[in-house]
Amino acid sequence: MPKTWGGRSNFNYSGSVETGTEIIYGKGWKVYVSAERYIALRRHFIDRIVPVGTSRTEPPKGSLGERLQANVTRSAIACYVASILVIEGYAKHVRKHDICIIK
Repeated sequence: MPKTWGGRSNFNYSGSVETGTEIIYGKGWKVYVSAERYIALRRHFIDRIVPVGTSRTEPPKGSLGERLQANVTRSAIACYVASILVIEGYAKHVRKHDICIIK
């Protein structure tokens, strides 16, 4: 079972970045991130080091979390999406709070 970005919790997902993912977290909450949303995220952040932005209420400006909350769901899912991107080889964990999309 994968760990969240901060490594404190586990979550699960099905699918892939290529096909879209259903992310299952907490007490059975589910959210779907389409392949098109992953493409848009990757295009927007490619080759840049940016904050993951896991805050549920105020993700940093220009962060992955801010973009996800504006374009996918108001729920804070950056801690899951960032981990998925790293697991599947689309990103690198750069620093404690930062990610770099590499493809």
